[in-house]
Amino acid sequence: MKFPELKWEHVQRGLLWIVLPLLLGVFAASAIPKPVVGIIRLEDAIYSYTANDLLAQIDYARKHPEIRAVVLVLNSPGGTVVDTEAVYLELERLRDEKPLVASVNGMAASGAYYLAVGTDYIYAKPTSEVGNVGVIGYLPPTPFIYEDLISTGPYKLWGSPRDAYLREIEMIKEVFYEAVDLGRGDALKVGPEVILRGQLWTGAAAVDMGIIDAIGTESDAVAKAAEMAHLRNYETADLYDLAGLQVDLAGLFFQTDSEGLSLPYPRQPGLYLLFIPPLPSAAQP
Repeated sequence: MKFPELKWEHVQRGLLWIVLPLLLGVFAASAIPKPVVGIIRLEDAIYSYTANDLLAQIDYARKHPEIRAVVLVLNSPGGTVVDTEAVYLELERLRDEKPLVASVNGMAASGAYYLAVGTDYIYAKPTSEVGNVGVIGYLPPTPFIYEDLISTGPYKLWGSPRDAYLREIEMIKEVFYEAVDLGRGDALKVGPEVILRGQLWTGAAAVDMGIIDAIGTESDAVAKAAEMAHLRNYETADLYDLAGLQVDLAGLFFQTDSEGLSLPYPRQPGLYLLFIPPLPSAAQP
């Protein structure tokens, strides 16, 4: 039996039909952005400047489809009530669209823990400090009269009577607990009588109480976020850089002493979801 002669041009055409689809596939794959697990870091108190940065990163994550999951890395004592609530609400919107995992480094206290419970899963180190659920604030002064200053109401200068201020603090505390209860759900093994003591717990103790989910590192949190987003081949990226943010120290949150050293007290009076550690006796003002 005689086989037809195989000409070189036929071989070329055959190779072309094999190689061309492969090249097109490689080119198409390279043109599609690789899935990304975005990293958002909070390493300061939560106040206007840091909150704006967090909101910009959350917005970037929501608007860019290649960001398939997000890890929120926390090391913060908390901050102002209003800025914490603003970030928490936007985290809830992000969580509705993409997996969101928290990783606690040194501390997630008060407002920072408020943000953590707005995620799908919380990791912490064994000795991380977590919790401090509650509110602090500076009471308005008792009203008195300035001889050369008039106002149209008894609380125009002071904002509110002291009893109303105390009721407001109580209301914010209850809203905080509701966020914890909603975020932790059935995982939470202790009730409000424990949570609302304002206590800080180590990561190891927090796991036992269901205040966090597991002991783990930032890389564990990234792996968990990727798993929840069903990703195998992905990369990580710092959303601070992708959102085009720049360091701005114009709004320092904490007071400083006469030597310029930072103190753990906020500069402005107000209501705070904030942990304030006691100063060493030698540093007391």
